[in-house]
Amino acid sequence: MSLKNSFGALGVIETKIGEVSIFSLRSLAKELGVDLNRLPFSIKILLENLLRHVDGRLVNEKDVAALARWGRVSLGDQEIAFMPARVILQDFTGVPVVADLAAMRDAVAKFGGDPKRINPIIPVDLVIDHSVQVDFYGRSNAFESNVALEFERNRERYLFLRWAQKAFTNFSVVPPGTGIVHQVNLEYFAKVVQTKKTDGQILAFPDSLVGTDSHTTMINGLGVMGWGVGGIEAEVCMLGRPFYMLAPSVLGVKVMGRLREGVTATDAVLALTKLLRSKGVVGKFVEFYGSGLSQLALADRATLANMAPECGSTMNFFPVDQETLNYLKMSGRDEASIDLVERYLKEQGLFRTDQTPDPAFQESVELDLGSLEPCMAGPRKPHDYVALPKAKESFLESLKIFRPASPQAKTPADVSGGLAVRDGSVVIAAITSCTNTSNPSVMIAAGLVAKAAVERGLTVNPYVKTSLAPGSRVVSDYLKKSGLIKYLEALNFHLVGYGCTTCIGNSGPLAEPVAKAIKDNDLVCVAVLSGNRNFEGRINPHVRASYLASPPLVVVYALAGRLDIDLTREPLGKDQQGRDVYLKDIWPSNEEVNRAVAGAVDAQMFRDSYRDVFHGDERWRALPVPEGSLYAWDQKSTYIQRPPFFEDFSLEAPGVGDIRGAYVLALLGDSVTTDHISPAGSIAPGGPAGQFLAGWDVAVKDFNSFGARRGNHEVMMRGTFANARLKNFLVEGTDGNWTMHWPSGKKMTIYDAAMAYRKEGKSLIIIAGKEYGSGSSRDWAAKGTMLLGVKAVIAEDYERIHRSNLLGMGVLPLEFLPGQNRVNLGICGQELFDIEGALEDLKPRQKLGVRAKRPDGTILSF
Repeated sequence: MSLKNSFGALGVIETKIGEVSIFSLRSLAKELGVDLNRLPFSIKILLENLLRHVDGRLVNEKDVAALARWGRVSLGDQEIAFMPARVILQDFTGVPVVADLAAMRDAVAKFGGDPKRINPIIPVDLVIDHSVQVDFYGRSNAFESNVALEFERNRERYLFLRWAQKAFTNFSVVPPGTGIVHQVNLEYFAKVVQTKKTDGQILAFPDSLVGTDSHTTMINGLGVMGWGVGGIEAEVCMLGRPFYMLAPSVLGVKVMGRLREGVTATDAVLALTKLLRSKGVVGKFVEFYGSGLSQLALADRATLANMAPECGSTMNFFPVDQETLNYLKMSGRDEASIDLVERYLKEQGLFRTDQTPDPAFQESVELDLGSLEPCMAGPRKPHDYVALPKAKESFLESLKIFRPASPQAKTPADVSGGLAVRDGSVVIAAITSCTNTSNPSVMIAAGLVAKAAVERGLTVNPYVKTSLAPGSRVVSDYLKKSGLIKYLEALNFHLVGYGCTTCIGNSGPLAEPVAKAIKDNDLVCVAVLSGNRNFEGRINPHVRASYLASPPLVVVYALAGRLDIDLTREPLGKDQQGRDVYLKDIWPSNEEVNRAVAGAVDAQMFRDSYRDVFHGDERWRALPVPEGSLYAWDQKSTYIQRPPFFEDFSLEAPGVGDIRGAYVLALLGDSVTTDHISPAGSIAPGGPAGQFLAGWDVAVKDFNSFGARRGNHEVMMRGTFANARLKNFLVEGTDGNWTMHWPSGKKMTIYDAAMAYRKEGKSLIIIAGKEYGSGSSRDWAAKGTMLLGVKAVIAEDYERIHRSNLLGMGVLPLEFLPGQNRVNLGICGQELFDIEGALEDLKPRQKLGVRAKRPDGTILSF
């Protein structure tokens, strides 16, 4: 692009890398007569983005002037064309994105064009981190064994990504076994301030991104603007188009005090999730301010930023300050780039100090760190906040939900091998996920808990599946340097992989005797994990209750072996002398943790870990790289198939017609997540997807997961709405992927019914409640819905990313008017629906009429 000197704002500053050009916010403010200090930092970054991209086509000067007056005048429905500096992907979401691009190349070639025109315009980095499963655990070679199995299972996918790395420019791939995408982003990719050579000048500007994982927001802890989007939106940005958004509302969180003894950053983020959920921040930016920020380490900020999706916000943003510079230095960034960050942001009024005036937020809340206490979240949602002393009571109460017919806790069930599991038994204890393994304080605390427990003679119950899956290799380095890794291993917390494991549903199988005892006795057993997601059916098919907790608490519950224990009063076990050992006896002080962190973490670890970040191990390097700008699709592949979206592609946009005579495929309640819609976990042998794979002679042991097979639309169609915990009110009393095919009156799987409706030429809709599509940002939740023939979804409200994905796939997302829902309207699901009202010329917030013809012939209109 060429630089347009709008508002006379183009200027230069001197830095250690030399003279750089900037689009000066100070100059803009002077020209417009506005006060920059009153603007939230996040709005100022958006403002610079608009100013830099003024071209008279996508962005006009009037757009810039309007946003500069944010908070002083109503911006109404003004759209902002946000142009991120880069895109980041993980492999579960990245493989379908690359498959779409490859299919687009085929379409361009079909019309006689140059397929290489389909190529990322901005840098795209993909980190392979979601494919490792915890098949091997509790032994010293677990990591090598899991990685070997990962390559065996995912060879076709990895070949495809190696082709993409060579076929596309501006596209890099971080090989398996390196780390979690968000931690690699935080520790390596993020620059805070980017530079680009334009018109013979070096232009400096704030780092920004969108990512195809909802927890992309973790980077907000570093002062980098970024959030999760669907794969469809990511493709748009990759191809040089803006991410369109309404001028955001910003809620300020004033941080005060400091964390008390025994309270971790995990406890803080779970409390924040509860606070913001109750406040209601869907579609809003959340920005932290106040002098209390100086008491929060960068890793703690990253923890609070990571769980923005669980809070409901678009992002949880922390302005750059001295702590940010300290982290950049500690994580091995070079001196010149740190100097650029400091000089640029101070010049732009984007650097926070304790003397910085509080921005003028539209609304704000307070977060008093000193008032927080140890806590967990569960048993089914990240915002199910439970104070630690209430955990036992909470679990016993949850039995009424999980087993309403028999809510009383069951006595232990004998298992072969001398094991005994019962209601409340912790069968999975996993230190996992980007949220917490990026934070040395909680990881070191877990090691110190393990050390104290081992020294007192405590052991982990044998039925507990333990795992340690750090976010990067740096974690292993500092756990080794601190001498704490041996104590974690003594409690069977051996390294199982560097990737997203239990939190994404890659927990792997339980020991067969344990799984059998749970199934045969209808037990409600528990997973405790240091993750950010615990939706029902996500963690493991045999685990019904899941609790999020800090890494040290994960170790504690592995020692206890059960959740129905009051850790504040009851002993964990006995020491060698037969004395009771309590939680307080093994929990480290804040001073112990800080001292251990200071002595174990250094910049050289980061430099060493990322020196050859794209190199990979010998297995990665040995993979042959397919040649050519067009991908040679293998029709026999059960992993990668050409997406069907461009098969009948036309240069003329298809019209949109009214929806008439549509049947209800699923009648759903509240909090239906993308896990329910498009599972990422194991593939059931008896389900449509399992039967499809079996028809291709794939053995059950090689089914892998839905996430790993997102490159095959045939599998994903059959997996849509296939979650074992889905509750479709068309077939009450039956959980899973079942529905009614109304023309025949037969109960069928959702896939089979959808195919029958397609054969009959019938349209379909989904009816749902609140928070439809919450959870991970899976484009396949929308793609699968579309491929099943669904034309519209009517829900009370949506998660932002899923709503956008539905739109991108041509599925109309409609909301009931306030005060109305499927229950009070009397919708039973047997109606035939007409949706009418200028669908050819749809506009945001447009009202459409719906007519539902009931089985008795009466009409419901709303």
